[in-house]
Amino acid sequence: MRMASFPSGRQVPVLGQGTWNMGEKASQRKDEVRALQLGLDLGMTLIDTAEMYGEGGAEEVVGEAIAGRRDEAFVVSKVYPHNASFEGAQAACERSLRRLKIDCIDLYLLHWQGHHPLAQTFDAFETLKKAGKIKAYGVSNFDLENMEESMTYGAPATNQVLYNLVKRGIEFDLLPWCRQQGMPLMAYSPLESSGREQAALLENPGLRAVAEARGVTPAQVALAWVLHQDGVIAIPKAVDPVHLRANRAAADLLLSDDDLAALNRAFPPPRRRRALDMR
Repeated sequence: MRMASFPSGRQVPVLGQGTWNMGEKASQRKDEVRALQLGLDLGMTLIDTAEMYGEGGAEEVVGEAIAGRRDEAFVVSKVYPHNASFEGAQAACERSLRRLKIDCIDLYLLHWQGHHPLAQTFDAFETLKKAGKIKAYGVSNFDLENMEESMTYGAPATNQVLYNLVKRGIEFDLLPWCRQQGMPLMAYSPLESSGREQAALLENPGLRAVAEARGVTPAQVALAWVLHQDGVIAIPKAVDPVHLRANRAAADLLLSDDDLAALNRAFPPPRRRRALDMR
């Protein structure tokens, strides 16, 4: 699988796994653990989670899935904004480590900007990094102005944002800026999240025409399009083994210039700056 590089030089696969909505129902836990383990088997070794997901339940699922396989997994977690004070972020990280059952988080993110000063949050991240509790840190749901501010306080490794064929606003300013910085961007909900929004994406006639011509599913084309973007890492969530394997196959799908032109007609790129899309 193609790899992406963080400013530190650390490489990760461009296709990872998300865990939003995992860890919420005990009846689904075994399937969720097996799904993450299958993803590891398929080379999707970056696993994204957060203390918010299932109020820690998703982190526990991740911890169970990577038990005995820690060296294979690149673990990303996120701190709630209301926990992102200097002391609060460190305490939150310790709780996440216990739920994940690991000694160090590979990449720790501020989930979105809250009322605590960013300088204070980054000081906490630097303290955690020096203590060996995290290897790198970054942010999530930051627009360009937020990112420019963040660079005055530290060295975020990434920005995780909502990005897919429908939600292309970041292409106007944020994505080019990240590329100039050599900073990979992590795309959550690359296939949309809610049933209605996902249906609107996958039932688009232009997308379906490209998929039919290539002999693949609309979801695979939509995911391949995200992965085609330079410097972008996608983290779709899937529990069904069929969906996991389809996602992995999408990483090997090379879209032609004609495919890309057709998708641009169906989902026009932004012509002006837009407010950052968030879930």
